[in-house]
Amino acid sequence: MSRILLNNSNAVLQAVTACNKAQSSPTVKNHVVRRWQSLLFHMNKKHHQAATTRNNIMDGVCSDVITANNNRCFSSAAREQTKCLQLENINPNFITMEYAVRGPLVIRAGEIEKELKQGAKKPFDYVIRANIGDCHAMGQKPITFLRQLLNLTFAPELLNSSSYPDDVKARAKEVLNGCQGGSVGSYTDSAGLEVVRRQVANFIEKRDGLPCDWRTIFLTAGASPGIKSVLSLIRCEVGGKKPGVMVPIPQYPLYSATIAEYGMDKIDYYLEEETGWSLSRKELQRAYDESTKKTAPRAIVVINPGNPTGQVLTRDNIEEIIKFAYDNKLFILADEVYQDNIYGKNSKFFSFKKVLIEMGAPYKDMELASFMSTSKGYLGECGIRGGYMEIINMCPKVMAMLSKSITASLCGTTAGQVAVSALVNPPKSGEPSYDQYMKERNGVLGALKERAELVYNTLSSFEGYKVNRVQGAMYVFPQIEIPPKAVAAAKAKNMAADTFYATELLEATGICIVAGTGFGQKPGTYHFRSTILPQTPVLKDMMNKFKKFHADFMQKYK
Repeated sequence: MSRILLNNSNAVLQAVTACNKAQSSPTVKNHVVRRWQSLLFHMNKKHHQAATTRNNIMDGVCSDVITANNNRCFSSAAREQTKCLQLENINPNFITMEYAVRGPLVIRAGEIEKELKQGAKKPFDYVIRANIGDCHAMGQKPITFLRQLLNLTFAPELLNSSSYPDDVKARAKEVLNGCQGGSVGSYTDSAGLEVVRRQVANFIEKRDGLPCDWRTIFLTAGASPGIKSVLSLIRCEVGGKKPGVMVPIPQYPLYSATIAEYGMDKIDYYLEEETGWSLSRKELQRAYDESTKKTAPRAIVVINPGNPTGQVLTRDNIEEIIKFAYDNKLFILADEVYQDNIYGKNSKFFSFKKVLIEMGAPYKDMELASFMSTSKGYLGECGIRGGYMEIINMCPKVMAMLSKSITASLCGTTAGQVAVSALVNPPKSGEPSYDQYMKERNGVLGALKERAELVYNTLSSFEGYKVNRVQGAMYVFPQIEIPPKAVAAAKAKNMAADTFYATELLEATGICIVAGTGFGQKPGTYHFRSTILPQTPVLKDMMNKFKKFHADFMQKYK
């Protein structure tokens, strides 16, 4: 309690001082102090992890006091007391959950951008947002075929225009014929347009060489809602224990955030950095066995290609995971949104469905959910929010319950469903749009491959860096040795050392990355995640700035 009061003593003092300046009565002054003491008491009693959030609320109270007269000072505090929802009576899981890729560093990056626009002098001219896989924000150009399909489905009058190729027109008509009233402004089935779900099934059959039932396909607003719907489905105590989900560490924060939001337990299994972020059956079993003391493991998440690690799992590794899941009765969630982003010379994408079925009995009958998105790959259409999930081997009664849950959300966006159609039903050889489509597609993937090599070569030359090659996805996740003096400086600011490093980098260079703390990492190690998405000239500038910063940082804290 004393530590919390100490940390907030300045703010308390400001509040009282403000009331003094406003010539407040003793009653008002005492009210303000009592209000602060009450808030601080609840901070200590409940939800200690929400201290930062609550400080912001207190700062807001302080601001009210500073800018108000006597009556407004009193009424502001009184108004807050009458609010139905306060941090003490909302779902505590909302306070616990975090989402690092849009955290404080990103907020600060936005503030710096505004400062630059207002004429502030910085050691740099612009901010490089390497914190998130937002392809178009980093300069990637849209694929013409997809945008033309969107244009025609949202403005059908353009079907009479000679500016659009016949193959795109034919696909637009097919989608529109599947819409109620022939309009993308109508609701679709909750699982999505049947015509697009059938296209997805054909795409999967072609990819895996195996049958796919279109009725097991659900169109989603990006991969995230599908992932959340499955995690929500398994949120049930078993044997009096909370449900647990096995998640790779490092992991994509969607999983940790959702698991926290749903009040479940996250079961960490560590990827082996020394072997290119692979994983071992021994480590999986260790994590599982330790968790069962207080948790009921229900599912395992696998991200392939990896985010944030950029690895591509071998077929042998996938088989190992499947056998482990079978032996321990775990539902598999296969996050495969980066399946088109393969750069490693000896890397190849294998879908979990393909491997699972080809392994034969008893594995071919295992439950599996796989996820795909239009936000990644070569489309990079993050804002349109298109994606799909395929569910196989689920009990029909449970599938009915999942479908019912999805029905409550009505349907995914039709723009996203059209984008999925463009992803899974692209121009074919001989069609008018094919040559341009292939040129743009290969151009995007080729440039990403070059940048993956550029980032690896540059960062691996830094003192104190360990970097694995980027085999796939859109990220690099290097390990950095942070000098003891820098660790001490970080501790003095109540920061994790990698967060301190990332903060110093942002302020010195304008480069925004995400500290490894936000993804999880082995204790005693420090990492960060950076995208490889900035266009090549910007990426080269970024690497040059990074190199100078790192040398200066190491010298400063030597």
